[in-house]
Amino acid sequence: MSYHNERVARLLVVHHTPSPATQEMLEAVLAGARDDAIEGVEVVAVPALVAGPIDALEADGYLLGTPANIGYISGALKHFFDSVYYPVLEATRDRPFGAYVHGNLGTEGAVKAIETITTGLGWRAVSKVVTVEGAPTREDREALYELGATVAANLASR
Repeated sequence: MSYHNERVARLLVVHHTPSPATQEMLEAVLAGARDDAIEGVEVVAVPALVAGPIDALEADGYLLGTPANIGYISGALKHFFDSVYYPVLEATRDRPFGAYVHGNLGTEGAVKAIETITTGLGWRAVSKVVTVEGAPTREDREALYELGATVAANLASR
């Protein structure tokens, strides 16, 4: 009998999903990350107000989702970053991540905040941040699916 102790890679999806549009975006990202063609990756979705340092330390990569609120990331995602930043700073360097942002009046400030914080953490972007304004279109959902699949595939190939 053969026993394999190969560890499955874990993709942590940290999201703040307060609206139908952000829910639709989350579902598209999760569908991509859980694509049947991608093997060896466990996808764990945790709301940003609940996710903490242990979740971040146990993950091999990250997908971050937030609405753009008053030109910045949501308070919930900011809370996640505030609670994990120093506890995970050294242990999670060079881990891959992707992100998506929903906005009604612009997403630039939220995208910049994500880029600044993840650069400080030393995380490695494996895809451009996907931004959606208003209701997600078919093209937006496809881009979100690809985002999820790209980050998951990056972990599967490690």
